[in-house]
Amino acid sequence: MTYTRAIGLGANKIIRLIVQGLALSKINPNVLTFLGLVINAVAAVFLAMGSFRKAGLIIIFAGLFDMVDGRVARFTNQVTRFGAFFDSVLDRYSDLALLVGLLVYYGTINRPFYVVLTAIVMTASVMISYARSRAENIIPTCKVGFLERPERVVLLIIGALFDRMAPVLWIIAILGNITVIHRMIFTYQEAKRLEDAQLRTRAATASQTL
Repeated sequence: MTYTRAIGLGANKIIRLIVQGLALSKINPNVLTFLGLVINAVAAVFLAMGSFRKAGLIIIFAGLFDMVDGRVARFTNQVTRFGAFFDSVLDRYSDLALLVGLLVYYGTINRPFYVVLTAIVMTASVMISYARSRAENIIPTCKVGFLERPERVVLLIIGALFDRMAPVLWIIAILGNITVIHRMIFTYQEAKRLEDAQLRTRAATASQTL
């Protein structure tokens, strides 16, 4: 067994124990989702104050709630349509709260360029999820792209813990918008494929009725 696999198995065992403990406490999974938002808001305050390493540790703690809320819901048979919606909405608020913290920090130290860069990252973060949501109204699924929420959160944690937030913001700004463009292209291709298939079906049906 490799070290990586051993670490993965150990982490999964710990998460399972946490899930089982939370399930026994009969806590509602939506409460866990909300607590994740509250903890991210605390991390945002530390980002605004420039305490990046503390913020990074708090974001990691908030991520624990993000990992277990869905598992607790499945473990306790409390999976609902609203729960999925609630989780998605609060995830967006969590993302934006952290970036607002960075906006305040860069504004406080008079770095207007990084205020703009953070605003671009905020736009990319929102558009990544919006592009998927809107695309899935016209095509079955749109999960393409390599900078979804987990990747963005990990990058923010790295930037905070190692005090390298500026390059992390550049990475998210560039790759985030590339992800949006990728989803736009994929949606165009899939929508056209579906429309062509519908046209072929209609043509075949029309020829059979003649």
